Amino acid sequence: MQPAYYEDFNEIKKKIWSMLDDAVTNRSSTFRIPIFVCGDQKDFDGRIVVLRKSDQSNNLLQFHSDIRSDKISKLKNNKNASMLFYDKEEKIQVRLKVECIVNHNNEITKESWSKTGHISRKCYLVDNGPGTESPTPTSGLKPKLDNFEFTMEESEEGYKNFTVIQCKIKSIEWLYLAAKGHRRAKFDLETNKDTWLVP
Repeated sequence: MQPAYYEDFNEIKKKIWSMLDDAVTNRSSTFRIPIFVCGDQKDFDGRIVVLRKSDQSNNLLQFHSDIRSDKISKLKNNKNASMLFYDKEEKIQVRLKVECIVNHNNEITKESWSKTGHISRKCYLVDNGPGTESPTPTSGLKPKLDNFEFTMEESEEGYKNFTVIQCKIKSIEWLYLAAKGHRRAKFDLETNKDTWLVP
């Protein structure tokens, strides 16, 4: 028997958002760690990010980054990016075209930082930004920080490096792999047009 979302646009959208919403809190969800691709014509780059917020009412997803990361300069030059999700068990692939907003030292980052735990804050305490060359293998952290010997108060130092990337979804492409026959659809959120595609 085929699932309700096999040939129904509304059911597909429901399924996509339920998977995205679940991924924000469910650490074992494969949708929790999508591939994020950004860049320009000369230099496209992909990496895994951790989904931190899913907001269907505003067609928005968000994740965290370090202001010193090279993806920040890429996004400042070109705010358009894409996100790729795949769930092997569900046999569902979701591709998003997004427009990114880089938040730094504002109300959005303050709210997200206040919810960022002790362990996660460690990432933002590195002396040099991600991707900086090093003469030796390193985490980029002082030994004290590497061993989590720091207080929540001391971790506040990392806030200056903390950014929230908001991804406004422009379009969604959904692919469902089924023995009976794959199904593929595109949802253009800017024109509100839903279209079936050949898988």
